[in-house]
Amino acid sequence: MNDRTPIAAILMLIASFGLSAAKQPDGPWTFSSGGTRVALLELYTSEGCSSCPPADRWLSGLEDHPDLFRTFVPIAFHVDYWNYIGWRDRFSDKDYSNRQRRYIDEGVARAVYTPGFFRAGEEWLGWRRPRPVIADEQGDAGELSVRVEDGQLAARYVANANTHDALDLHVTLLGMNLETEVRAGENRGRKLEHDFVVLTHSVTRLDPAGSSWGGVASIRTDGLETNDVAIAVWVSEPGDQAPLQATGGYLGMR
Repeated sequence: MNDRTPIAAILMLIASFGLSAAKQPDGPWTFSSGGTRVALLELYTSEGCSSCPPADRWLSGLEDHPDLFRTFVPIAFHVDYWNYIGWRDRFSDKDYSNRQRRYIDEGVARAVYTPGFFRAGEEWLGWRRPRPVIADEQGDAGELSVRVEDGQLAARYVANANTHDALDLHVTLLGMNLETEVRAGENRGRKLEHDFVVLTHSVTRLDPAGSSWGGVASIRTDGLETNDVAIAVWVSEPGDQAPLQATGGYLGMR
């Protein structure tokens, strides 16, 4: 599900989606981070983990948060390293597990575990607090803009200065209102509900053009089990998973 494709520098990103299954409004969807950093909030979870449902429910509760997609973008990577104990999580992928492990290599986490949260590329335990502050107060981070129309996505990242060489552009489709009747493993007999589940994840290498970055990418949308989807997009430096800027929003009719 994770692909990396080197490309020539251009100003805009056009991603072919094939979103015919998702009902589109009369006009395009447009999303923008603005200049203030929007925190990418990553949850690493598994249907095979008995301690994960509380974190999954907490993440689902962000649907009603007034700052959703304004100051933070939530996503849930389902890992595959619990599949061996009796229940295979259909949303899991080894690439998602490897992404979590790379945070250890980058020195921002000491162990791989679920449920595990990262906010703006840093290990985060704040979700357990009564009133957690999710936004990342890092100030100006450049602007990432996204436009989705007629099965295509166009995105542009503009920084205040050309301080980076090539960048990685990440695009994910997120499944909403998903349910699973678990029949084995630690959660046997439980009905699990999920939101913001990463269904597809593509990575494209972007080259600089002044203070703008762009390129061409594609996303697999075959086999999605829901039309209720959102999108999350972020940019990071190669070799460093910490997101520089993020944006996103709902694509399906809600």
